Amino acid sequence: MALGFAVGVFGVLILFHAAYSTIQYRGLLKIMEEEFSRPPMNVVAELLLGLVFCIWAALTVPGKFLSIQPYSEENRIVSLPANSDFMIFNHRGKVFPLEMDVKLKH
Repeated sequence: MALGFAVGVFGVLILFHAAYSTIQYRGLLKIMEEEFSRPPMNVVAELLLGLVFCIWAALTVPGKFLSIQPYSEENRIVSLPANSDFMIFNHRGKVFPLEMDVKLKH
């Protein structure tokens, strides 16, 4: 996990360096009075490398995926209806009638 975290930090640093290089490049183009069309290829390569490192770190750092056991007592979804704090009865739905006599036109 420490290696994945270090790779993630390195990827973020590469992304920051690519952003800084792009800002420097735009400043240089302003001095030379040229128009900015796209960043240099080395900055694009840095962006792609930093993206790959960050994605790899995001997939490896969180750890092992655990299976969800639906009939567990610790499952929050199973125990949620027992908690009355989340039940709201005073809402806009009471304006509508319970039975709607709507006939579809064919």
